[in-house]
Amino acid sequence: MNKNIRQKTKVKTLAASVTDDSNKIETMKNILFDFVSKYVTLTEDEENAILSLDVFRSVKKGTILLKEGQRSQNEYFILKGCIRKYYVIDGEEKTTAFYTEMEGLTPHCAINNAPSEYFVGCVEDTILTVANKDVGVELLKNFPKFELMCRKFSEELVAKQQIDFDNFKISTPEQRYLTLLQNRPDLIQRVPQHQLASYLGIIPQSLSRLRARVLDKRAKSYFLS
Repeated sequence: MNKNIRQKTKVKTLAASVTDDSNKIETMKNILFDFVSKYVTLTEDEENAILSLDVFRSVKKGTILLKEGQRSQNEYFILKGCIRKYYVIDGEEKTTAFYTEMEGLTPHCAINNAPSEYFVGCVEDTILTVANKDVGVELLKNFPKFELMCRKFSEELVAKQQIDFDNFKISTPEQRYLTLLQNRPDLIQRVPQHQLASYLGIIPQSLSRLRARVLDKRAKSYFLS
């Protein structure tokens, strides 16, 4: 009797897992095609061509996508979740970038065929696409309109990264934090404090004091207005 119950439980668990995976795939499809529609209009054949590439991945929080010294041709596009790029220097992690929904990362090692100089890891459970140059070449060969989309997206990405980099170089930690609050407030809640502090170029204790100072200024400003 107990054996039959266990078997039924396993079947139900497996069925639930399959259903969950199907829902995730459907979610990934919808998110990706909504994004692509900003640049080009896809036919049903073109949508099916993308799906046939098997580029969708669902990855758990804490997973390392790329390690220092690893050779990889993979490029990443985030559909849901958050990943970060970081270096390990003298045993300490130095976070240099976070990537969230509708942002892409092409590691330098995928371009220059050299070992990676940094790590890429998942801050949250993440749904993303993982592709390489061969996939891109095949897609552009069969569907030339994707070249227009890729070019537009790349231009937007490069421009945004350059602006972010320049602003980061000339700003103080407090200014960087205020910029995050204004442009990417979700990161404040989604990212562990030690990773956020590393990204801002300060220690976690300094970040706590910085947060308190910003809140205090805002409270005073509110009561004075």
